Order: sequence, then structure tokens, then C-alpha cells
Amino acid sequence: MAAKRKRSETEDTIRFIAKLALFVLILRSFIIAPFNIPSESMLSRLYIGDYLLVAKWPYGYSRWSLPWGVPLLPDMHWAQPTRGDVVVFRSPEVVEPGATSPSSHDVIKRVIGLPGDTIQMRRGQLILNGQFVPKQRVGDFALPITPNFAGKCPLGHQEVSQGQSICRYQRFRETLPGGRTYTVLDTEQGRDGDDTGLYTVPADTVFLMGDNRDNSADSRFAAPQGMGYIPQDRIEGRALVTFFSTDGSASYWKPWTWFSAARPERTGEGF
Repeated sequence: MAAKRKRSETEDTIRFIAKLALFVLILRSFIIAPFNIPSESMLSRLYIGDYLLVAKWPYGYSRWSLPWGVPLLPDMHWAQPTRGDVVVFRSPEVVEPGATSPSSHDVIKRVIGLPGDTIQMRRGQLILNGQFVPKQRVGDFALPITPNFAGKCPLGHQEVSQGQSICRYQRFRETLPGGRTYTVLDTEQGRDGDDTGLYTVPADTVFLMGDNRDNSADSRFAAPQGMGYIPQDRIEGRALVTFFSTDGSASYWKPWTWFSAARPERTGEGF
């Protein structure tokens, strides 16, 4: 009987890497995945530089559950989101300036409307199914102007407090039917999106909005200026918890800044 050939160290390493890659692929596609915040559209809940975990299973799976939207999975959705959920989804395909073919990317917004709902904005207040959603003024939101937020503070909202440059916004608390509550920012009246026509959410889609109402390309605007209605099969998962945050001051070549740039007070916040 021939002796079993002993695998080389190189073969063992390749096998280990392949198994690890498969494990990570399954974990990210079907269970949980990280997501980082690149824009200010979800302030005050999410800062630029926040990292969060996204649950992939709550609503089901589709091709957009896989990396790059590889079309290997059918639509297998078994639940629709709840109003107020913060979800990550794949944006509509648009042709970006200078590009020759359409592309899309991952986006995070809050679910406001479900199929059959009617939605309208009037003077900055949300109207859902003909009823004004309660909007209560709460304390201002003061955001330190860090390197990853530089140049993004609207005119007239920047000030200095205790030697620190901050960006100050008016903040309000909205409460959806059923009691789901969250805060939104309203930079100024009369901005695009403060007054809209009446939207009726089609079947198998959702209506999404950013919490930073005057700085969010969302379902109030048709693509490419916004997102329009988002098909439910493009939703990739629901936000779970923030696990890391950085103010953008870190440098790869200065390891000590990896720690000084971290914002530990941002970690552990659920949705």
C-alpha cells in the first residue's frame, strides 16, 4: 500500500488561507458585516468615521448580500423593515461624472415609509399617511470639526467653544407611529426637500431618509440627485451597533495617532 503523501508547509498555508477566506465570505454575506460612515447624511446619530456592524439576516438575502452584488442568489426576503430601522442598501445604478458605465455603492439611511404609505414634507415637517409626525425641538447638536469633517459645516453654523471649532445644528426629536423615536437635524428652512409633493410608496419598496434632513440624497429625490424608492431586494441588512470611530487625524506612518484619533465614547451605541 502506497504511503500517503505528506503535504508541504506551503500547501497547508494555502489550504488555511482558503478556508479562512470562505469563512469570512460566509460571515460577511449571511451573518454580520462591518460598514463605515463616509458622509454626514445620518448626523446626529452617525458621524463620519464611525464603524458599525450590520446584521445581514433580519430581512432575508439577495444578490446584494454577496460582495460586489455577484448574481448568484435569488431574492429570498422573508420580512420587511420596520419604520425607523437604520438599513444599509445598494444604491440605484447611475453613471457618475467621467464614467462610461453605471455603478452603485452601499448607502445607509433610515426607513420612513413602507409599501402603501403616503409621505410628504411640508415646511420641514414629515407627514406620514396624512398625519403630521410629532417633531419636538430639543437641545442643539454641537459637533467638533475634526479632520474628517473639515469643510463640511454649513455657512453660519461654525463657531468656537472653549478653543474648539464646532458645527452647531438645530436638533429635533421625531416620533413615528408605534413610538419609534430618533433625532433629526434641520439646518435651515426653505431647503430642497423641506417641501415636497405627495409620495405613495410602491409595493416591494421602501422610502428612506437621512437624519440630517438638509444634507441627504434620499428617497425624496429621484436618481441621480437622490435615491428614489428603494426595492426591498437591494437592502443588505440592519444596523446593529457602533464598534469603532475615528476623527480622521490618524496617519499610517505615525502609529501613535491610531490611538489618539479614536473616539471610544462613540463605541457600543446600538440602534
